[in-house]
Amino acid sequence: MTSEQSYNLLARLSKQLAFEVTDQQLQQLHQYLQLLVKWNRTYNLTSVRDELEMVTLHLLDSMVVAPYINAPRMLDVGSGGGMPAIVLAILHPDQHWTLCDTAGKKARFLNQVKIELKLANVEVIHGRVEQAVGQFDGISSRAFATIKNMYDWSNHLLAANGRYYALKGKDPIDEISEVDKHLRVVENRSLEVPNLQAERHLIILEPLGA
Repeated sequence: MTSEQSYNLLARLSKQLAFEVTDQQLQQLHQYLQLLVKWNRTYNLTSVRDELEMVTLHLLDSMVVAPYINAPRMLDVGSGGGMPAIVLAILHPDQHWTLCDTAGKKARFLNQVKIELKLANVEVIHGRVEQAVGQFDGISSRAFATIKNMYDWSNHLLAANGRYYALKGKDPIDEISEVDKHLRVVENRSLEVPNLQAERHLIILEPLGA
């Protein structure tokens, strides 16, 4: 019964977002949720155990940033269980997402999600982001590291005119001050997640001189 409840909750809350989510995307998002619930029993991908809570804390929490991330080639640092990268890859099939994580169990899970959801726009890297190669138009991170660490570890991967997208809870004023010699804030956007009474911010930054 919980699976049906979680789908209904996802469908209802998605209608409160500022953009349309198609039926196919809802099905894919729910399929991803079911995989997360299943694998989490063994692999401890997230501390959130309740399926209905996952709808809000993982799916909707990632979905709300979709209108603000429009770079064609994205790198997600410390992808973990796939938030926000898998969610955004579903919502933005025209974007290519590279997901990077050092944990083998998480990389295996992400690859399984890619296969089962047939996400042709997803690539999974098992390893440290410092060792990654390539150039990306955007680099994202959600609750993985400080903005400074995100910059230090991945600045060699950011293409010309590229931007960083940091998904945070409370306004990370101190974190922003740590990188003001390297980055400028393009936007510090407060986000409202349906069904969640907590602060959420998306910080968009670009290198100084860009």
